[in-house]
Amino acid sequence: MDAKFVLEALVVLGAIVMGTRAGGVGVGLWGGLGTFVLVFVFGEAPGEPPAAAIAIILAVVTSAAMMQAAGGIDWMVAVAARVIERHPKQITLIAPLTAFAFSVGAGTSNIIYPLLPVIYDVSYKNGIRPSRPLTVTVVQSGIALAASPVSAAMAAMLTLTDVEPYNLGLTQILAITIPACLVGIVVTALVANRLGKELDDDPQIQAKIEAGTLVSRHAAAADASSTSANLTYTARGRNSALAFLFGVLAIVVLGLFPDLRPSFDSGEGPVPIDMTTTIVMVMFVIGVLILLIGRPDVKTVPDMSVFKAGMISAIALFGIAWLTATFISAHEAFIIDTVGAWVTDWRFLFAVAVFLVAALTTSQSTATRTMVPIGLAAGLAPGVVTGMWAGALGGVYTLPANGTQIAAANFDLTGTTKLGTKLLDHSFFVPMLVLSVTTIATGALIGGVFF
Repeated sequence: MDAKFVLEALVVLGAIVMGTRAGGVGVGLWGGLGTFVLVFVFGEAPGEPPAAAIAIILAVVTSAAMMQAAGGIDWMVAVAARVIERHPKQITLIAPLTAFAFSVGAGTSNIIYPLLPVIYDVSYKNGIRPSRPLTVTVVQSGIALAASPVSAAMAAMLTLTDVEPYNLGLTQILAITIPACLVGIVVTALVANRLGKELDDDPQIQAKIEAGTLVSRHAAAADASSTSANLTYTARGRNSALAFLFGVLAIVVLGLFPDLRPSFDSGEGPVPIDMTTTIVMVMFVIGVLILLIGRPDVKTVPDMSVFKAGMISAIALFGIAWLTATFISAHEAFIIDTVGAWVTDWRFLFAVAVFLVAALTTSQSTATRTMVPIGLAAGLAPGVVTGMWAGALGGVYTLPANGTQIAAANFDLTGTTKLGTKLLDHSFFVPMLVLSVTTIATGALIGGVFF
């Protein structure tokens, strides 16, 4: 290991740490600075910017923001709320599975925010400790984006694996991540059901009820009002959401059946257009369709939460991905020979690395572009990389600093969902750890055996 490699690695790590401290677009800016240092100070050739991933994110985010502006997210939330209320006794399992389905379809975890008060209301009225379904619902969104065809994390992953010599396309990725995530959620829900005391046996909750600061669950259950009844949507919003989900389905089908894509002569026979181009074109078509049937106010699209989050992800991804691409291309031989030996001997080191980067950056797409290229360059099988990647993204909830964690704690009037005071003593930590470990193990098994 030469001094130049060590110094450049410190530049990469320093840029990631400083970007994490800055947050948001700061991750991308520090990544760009790191790239500048590698090129101008160390004389390395610039790596390839992640243009394909950025193209996917821009197209998907624009279409999704159009749907949100038309009221499509409102319809998704209303449908999810009704599903949750139909199965109150199984809410610790049903709530996260429902949130998972809609997070996968929408490509964003923002959809769970309006579901949190519904989950609290239903669980408390039915005598279920609210922290159980709330925590599992929140942490599942950490891995859900690894199973979504239209998430920023998937855009980053697809441009890394759907190329020679890996040839792991969208449908193969989903065949690994979806079952792994589902197993992880089910196991985590079973574990969460054993965490904490029952409501009637919890002295802190009973003290709040006696003090009059909390309505008893029996009185709450007697209230016939439904939280979901306050969730409204329009026909245009419903149609916009259905159009967007149709686009997601079309992308999966086109990935599953390459012959449905136009083919062009590459000099060695007809070759279907790649999935990156396909996703971008399909999403633009869906965006126009939503414009026609949903009639959103286009001026409000940049103000949508989906749009803002997507643009921040794109900027962060561009800078950090360019940095890691520059570093890896400069030291690929050393990484294969040295890091590859480490990963071969201790495969789960890769999962730990992705987990830690996700925890530090709280960004699935940043963790993807930072660590997955290193795992692939080190010689780890792409199927195993994909399975571990899906579960390790759950690390974004290691620290209680995410908006969904804070929102869940605030909606839980019983106080059973806690943010803690010592970084790792919050209510989300154990469910997050169980979810990540289970999904990593299941994903690595599926990816290793079948791919």
